[in-house]
Amino acid sequence: MNPTDLWQRYRDHLCVVDPLDLSLDISRMRFDDDFFARMEAPIQGALDAMAELEGGAIANPDEDRMVGHYWLRAPELAPDASLTEAIDATRDAVQRFARDVRGGTIRPQRAERFEHVLVIGIGGSALGPQFVADALAQAHDALAIHFFDNTDPDGMNRVIAGLGEELAATLTLVVSKSGGTKETRNGMLVAEHAYREAGLAFAPHAVAVTGEGSLLDERAQADGWLARFPMWDWVGGRNSVLAAVGLLPAALQGIDVDALLAGARAMDEATREREVARNPAALLALMWHHAGDGRGDKDMVVLPYKDRLLLFSRYLQQLVMESLGKERDLSGAVVHQGITVYGNKGSTDQHAYVQQLRDGVQNFFVTFIQVLRDEEGTPFEVEADVTSGDYLLGFQLGTRAALFENERESLTITVPDARERSIGALIALYERAVGLYASLVHVNAYHQPGVEAGKRAAGEVIDVQHAVLAALRQAPSEARTAAELAAAAGVADQVETVHKVLEHLAANHRVQRSAGRRPDDARYAAATA
Repeated sequence: MNPTDLWQRYRDHLCVVDPLDLSLDISRMRFDDDFFARMEAPIQGALDAMAELEGGAIANPDEDRMVGHYWLRAPELAPDASLTEAIDATRDAVQRFARDVRGGTIRPQRAERFEHVLVIGIGGSALGPQFVADALAQAHDALAIHFFDNTDPDGMNRVIAGLGEELAATLTLVVSKSGGTKETRNGMLVAEHAYREAGLAFAPHAVAVTGEGSLLDERAQADGWLARFPMWDWVGGRNSVLAAVGLLPAALQGIDVDALLAGARAMDEATREREVARNPAALLALMWHHAGDGRGDKDMVVLPYKDRLLLFSRYLQQLVMESLGKERDLSGAVVHQGITVYGNKGSTDQHAYVQQLRDGVQNFFVTFIQVLRDEEGTPFEVEADVTSGDYLLGFQLGTRAALFENERESLTITVPDARERSIGALIALYERAVGLYASLVHVNAYHQPGVEAGKRAAGEVIDVQHAVLAALRQAPSEARTAAELAAAAGVADQVETVHKVLEHLAANHRVQRSAGRRPDDARYAAATA
């Protein structure tokens, strides 16, 4: 295709959202001439379903609940006045609490004021807040932010060690809807232990973000934590970044949460548009459908050309893959749907995997994210009339052209800057696109049976460990194989799991291992005191 034709195609297929100065360019996707005509009825049906969702329809029949994350930035749209009041009250309480912490009215037990915030969460309780925190961080942030986002002891110890004596000036947010999420529970206990080791009480440094009446809520009340903020059952974890889950840590940093919400609200308004060519979320969903033939046949590679958006692909991995990765559709048929998401950042990707994207297996489509504003202040020229930001644009446009000339498809989203309004708009754009695409492929984007299955399986492994340790303690000096211990523990059909549990315990000096590491050779006994 010659440059003149490409220019015309670009003009024909550029969607501009004027209130946000945001655009979506689909001109480098190779859909055929009648694609939009064929997909008009399905996408209008998806928009109907989205309107019903926003109106309060039960979207998750497994749990008989609504899905209302769109109300978080437009509380007046909630189907019940009590929900509107709860959203408004929570937003006000978040900002009031953050102001009091930043201003020194709410103080820690021993330090003059809080200087750090530690967020303990997993999945949606961490990925969204991490993305927002990293994207919008400034050198003068009111509180420096840190995360426990896994149950890895070494990872948590690194954070605690990094805080050092500053733990005394650290506010800890424990984020879990049910209060029973093991990773978050473990992180809370590790943090509590660290405070205790430092001679500090945990409660004067602790805040809960959780469901009303949860185990965490009850503990926070009983122990007199500083504050409690709600997580509602109608906001799923991966859509909770604009609820208290994400707004509280952002407000503590000093991020303008009103602007963040305003950007999301403006994008929601734009993506209710019925004319598909003017609706960026509808266009995204349709391009995903085109690229993967409605079956997720191609991966979504997200390449933001901005350091501040590095964590966007990680955030999108959960939002897209947990929402769309389903074994069965809404009618119960086995479909194995989903879209794989991965990404880095430009131009780092130029030196990482663009070689494969251009010349290797053609199992992907790219989403470029361009940020027009390079930096605050006067640009520094690295050569005459050229800044490093000019090179960044050059690499982005060059990669786009190189991919297209080799018949690799791409989309480009352009935002004016990487500030609060634009970040809120990006979050809302993808939330809406995921919901619309789910309707197109007839799956429920708002439940996650696979996640629950993984949690159950993890619990079963812990049960096996308890049984094996009990068997070891019954004959502490006897060295036995994994198979012998499995039989003694009453789990003879799970020898492999027993072997792996014993290897982990031995590496951490919690049992003794003799002989080699081969499954049939190793012998295990109780650890000596």
